Amino acid sequence: MTEEVQKIKASLPERILASVERTGNKLPDPAVLFILLLLVIWVLSWLLSTVTFNVVDPRTRELLVINNLLSGAALTEFMSVMVTNFSHFHPVGVVLVAMLGIGVAEHTGFINSGLRALLGITPKWLLTPMVIVAGIVSHSAVDAGYVLVIPLGGVIFYAAGRHPLAGIAAAFAGVSGGFSANFVPSSLDPLLQGLSQAAAQIIDPTVVLNPLNNYFFTTASSLLIIGLGWYVTEKIVEPRLQNTILDGNLSDLPTMQALAPNERKGLRAAGIVFLFGVIIMVVTAWSVDSPWRGATGDLTTGDAPMMRSIVSLIFLMFILPGAVYGIAAGTVKSAKDLIDGMTHAMQQMAYYLVIMFFIAQFVYAFGKSNLGVLLALQGAAWLKALAMPSYITIVGVVLITAFINLFVGSASAKWGLLASIFVPMLMQLGISPDLAQAAYRIGDSSTNIITPLLPYFPLVVVYCQRYVRNTGIGTVTAMMLPYSVTFLVIWTIFLLLYLFSGLPLGIQSSYTYP
Repeated sequence: MTEEVQKIKASLPERILASVERTGNKLPDPAVLFILLLLVIWVLSWLLSTVTFNVVDPRTRELLVINNLLSGAALTEFMSVMVTNFSHFHPVGVVLVAMLGIGVAEHTGFINSGLRALLGITPKWLLTPMVIVAGIVSHSAVDAGYVLVIPLGGVIFYAAGRHPLAGIAAAFAGVSGGFSANFVPSSLDPLLQGLSQAAAQIIDPTVVLNPLNNYFFTTASSLLIIGLGWYVTEKIVEPRLQNTILDGNLSDLPTMQALAPNERKGLRAAGIVFLFGVIIMVVTAWSVDSPWRGATGDLTTGDAPMMRSIVSLIFLMFILPGAVYGIAAGTVKSAKDLIDGMTHAMQQMAYYLVIMFFIAQFVYAFGKSNLGVLLALQGAAWLKALAMPSYITIVGVVLITAFINLFVGSASAKWGLLASIFVPMLMQLGISPDLAQAAYRIGDSSTNIITPLLPYFPLVVVYCQRYVRNTGIGTVTAMMLPYSVTFLVIWTIFLLLYLFSGLPLGIQSSYTYP
């Protein structure tokens, strides 16, 4: 084989990623893109509203009907809920409240000094897995990873002299690409288990699933995702970014100079406040009748005040130590300095808010039209009609879910639709609800990081623009595509190997039914 041919072969992945980036960046601005998608949804809903689909909606047990969003009633309803679509859109409040606290911590220098102290004791070669692990663990705190871990990934890499976009990519891969890989139980576990159990009881009313029915598999998967993410970051993504010039506002980002005496004093004071806050949380949550616990006495269920207060706790976790740091280090002279930090953080979020307004309207229209339901149910019906061997069927569940995930982002909403089809279908083939759920979780995670329809995707674009101003949808998609493909392929193979090994998927779980 000639050297020229070897060079061409070696450059093929790079040429593919470059093509994805160029094509993606030719797309309209994200806000405009969602306006166009909203128009497409309106037109499709009008065209398909006259078509009769032989598909039963599992929510109503009736034939699925596509709602015409261009009817007079639908348009007037859309106008009446436009404001609440935006103001009640979950990612908006999550991001803004967390950023208020983070803004203070950043403005006073707390984050800057804290990261420099952390980098001083962390080997440079361990930064990548450390960021990915932080992203994976953040799943226990609902959406905290999107507003906390991902931007910090960029800052940590920049402070260590590495490309900040690689840090953002590694963090995004851990937070979203490895969404269902976690060794710490989260509210997602009982949520998916409840939907799987309800679907299984369509066939067998006696079926009862354990909320941790995938726990052993997700724990093993977390090790897999850390390893894969580490490799992809350092061997594919970061080398490709070396020629990407940083032209953003980098003046307030940390560098690796030694901590000054006043900074050390501020960190000690902030650390004491943070430790005191943790002690208060542990003491108040310890008793079985703690007000932080849910109706079942659990701290991690979806209805537990502890889980519902995660964003508020992030706000306090940054604003209180950040303020104390500023006072002790002398970077805060008055309360106005704290307000200035919040104001600066909100100024950085202006573009994000514009995008979120149009995403909120798109999400409302997509759900109202029932087009997402149709897509999910038709895909599941197609898989059932193929009647493939069980292990091939499991791969099909992963791939169908991964494809649908490009259009329907919510894990609970998607599984709520697909479980009622996949779980009974697979049970009739001798495949357990536990295994069906595990396959779903792989597909649901792997393509999160390459779809602009993920509500937090534009936020990642904004994070990147802090360092590289012309970052667009194509830049982030091309950056994350190696993770997505690697996770999807290797994680699916890992599930099959796990299946053939006979290792338990989780607590009180099985591979077969009955």
